Amino acid sequence: MRLVLAFVLCAFVAYCSARTRWYQLEDYSFEQYEVEFAKKYAHKAERQLRKELVERRLEKIRAHNRDLTKSWKEGVNHLTDRTDKELKALRGGIPNHKPRLHPQVYSKTYDAAAPQDMDWCSKGICTAVKDQGNCGSCWSFATAEVIESYYAMKTGFLSALSEQQILDCTPNPNECGGTGGCGGGTAELAFARIQKLGGLSTEWTYPYISYAGASQNCRYDPSTTPPYANVTDYYTLPQNKFMPLMQHISTSGPIAVSVDASAWSSYETGVFDGCNQTNPDLDHAVVLTGFGVDPDHGPYWLIRNSWSSKWGDQGYIKLRRTPDEENRCGEDLTPLDGDGCKNGPPEVRVCGTCGILYDTTYPDVASPKK
Repeated sequence: MRLVLAFVLCAFVAYCSARTRWYQLEDYSFEQYEVEFAKKYAHKAERQLRKELVERRLEKIRAHNRDLTKSWKEGVNHLTDRTDKELKALRGGIPNHKPRLHPQVYSKTYDAAAPQDMDWCSKGICTAVKDQGNCGSCWSFATAEVIESYYAMKTGFLSALSEQQILDCTPNPNECGGTGGCGGGTAELAFARIQKLGGLSTEWTYPYISYAGASQNCRYDPSTTPPYANVTDYYTLPQNKFMPLMQHISTSGPIAVSVDASAWSSYETGVFDGCNQTNPDLDHAVVLTGFGVDPDHGPYWLIRNSWSSKWGDQGYIKLRRTPDEENRCGEDLTPLDGDGCKNGPPEVRVCGTCGILYDTTYPDVASPKK
């Protein structure tokens, strides 16, 4: 009897904690949203603002989901009540720098014998999906996550690494990707800084405390926050080229990429194709972990985000992948709007869905020297 009661209780808890899916939103209310995501607002005026935001977005989400021509569905999540300004603060930028190209020869055509799908995280080299909170720290999360995977592939040991160390200890005098810390940065800056410091600590010795959005001072000390993994070098694939990215993700491992994520906040499932391809605004760093083919909507890139597992498809998004990615280009007209470096070009040409081909970078890793 006790086992039966325990089973029923577990099932009830699972049911109550289950996230409302896109097909359950026709009669969904703001009051249900408050309960589902445990929202507490400071005063009546703020609650009214959030209610209006959620209700407007619900209208757009419902209209989108009724459109059978769309290849993805939208839903509510913990970000649905945030303003556009708050959502923008979650995203970091792109670098304007000379790429550090790996001395590797890339094929110009795709090998027919290459895998038709790949998911590096299914191989046990990825930590659980993380949540950057209200800090514009996507660049530090993408950096830490890629290092975690390459270190696991090289040593067989997987451990969560410190995004906070990257945030606190990476100077950004040229304001590449933002102003540093929660104000934004780039994976390239982070790789170079970790290499100079001699390593990156674990999450447990240097925990993430900028969830609320406040930057911190650097507390890295090899004696108290010992390094766990080091970056010996890092490389950037050729800009706006499809085959180098396909070759790398097919054979070598995950890779940090910069994308336009300005239209991602309501994504829930399916193959996303809703970016502005004419003038994409690259503003977010994420990890490309693989690719595949959806039986209904065709090829996709598999992206790991850092907005928690409550967002998207358990923290992931599938982006449209086409054989014509190199010609699917647009002009980023605002690379200096928190995205590029000071004194960089006023606009840059970016290619691929959501600009995914423009900036792709990965590290070489090793154990720190004792």
